[in-house]
Amino acid sequence: MKKLFSFALVSILLVGLLAACGQGGAGTEQTADNNGENKEEKKVLIMGTSADYPPFEYVDTAKGEEIIGFDVDLAKAITEKLGYDLEVKDIEFSGLIEALKSGKVDIVLAGMTPTEERKQSVDFSDIYYTANHMIVSKKDSGIQSVEDLEGKTVGVQLGSIQEEKANEIKETINIKIESRNRVPELIQEIKAGRFDAAIIEDTVAKGYLDNNADLVGFTMVNEEEAGSAVAFPKGNEELVTQFNEIIKEMKENGEMEALINKWFGGNE
Repeated sequence: MKKLFSFALVSILLVGLLAACGQGGAGTEQTADNNGENKEEKKVLIMGTSADYPPFEYVDTAKGEEIIGFDVDLAKAITEKLGYDLEVKDIEFSGLIEALKSGKVDIVLAGMTPTEERKQSVDFSDIYYTANHMIVSKKDSGIQSVEDLEGKTVGVQLGSIQEEKANEIKETINIKIESRNRVPELIQEIKAGRFDAAIIEDTVAKGYLDNNADLVGFTMVNEEEAGSAVAFPKGNEELVTQFNEIIKEMKENGEMEALINKWFGGNE
């Protein structure tokens, strides 16, 4: 009888010991499972962009709805170095700053220039790429200079630095400015004869010129250096500093040049 009692007691103690062990090391994992999330997963940074701006960002139709481009590769490189996972959201350019302010996205990479007006709403990294404006028109338009825009209808992307440039031109030259949400719409309007010209970033415009023999363009002289930077919600100094450190590192070790060569053919 004692043997049976002893065996039962040992069995109870053994089960209790195993249960106690289970409540230790596996407890965190158990809690994670119950909550439907893995506590060890890397933090996800959500990137907002306007995927109509090749080669900066655009939808690769050959791969379904995947967004690719220079900005996407750059964001992937930076976030990987910082230990983040990256999620990319396609948003109309004019809505990107508001998406940052409302917390819908954590960062914006969209060929965005850090103007003084934008700096009032969001913070920016250092410049990672510099480009110029190009005026695009039909081949037979006769538009070869800014002065030739007199009396013309000029298209720009809504909320872009080119929209600001058009308003600047309008101060001295009589032009009618029309805005559209996406760059392909500007090209369509020119080809349909509703716009006489459009102001587009030169790197982006060259892609359309290569694929549309009926279009021509010329680069405007840029007296002030303007370029693209990463945008952040106001006050996120830690993330801005981290991004700036990686951008500087990539410029120094040749990674940035490699990305530029990949997407722009080395034409900075």
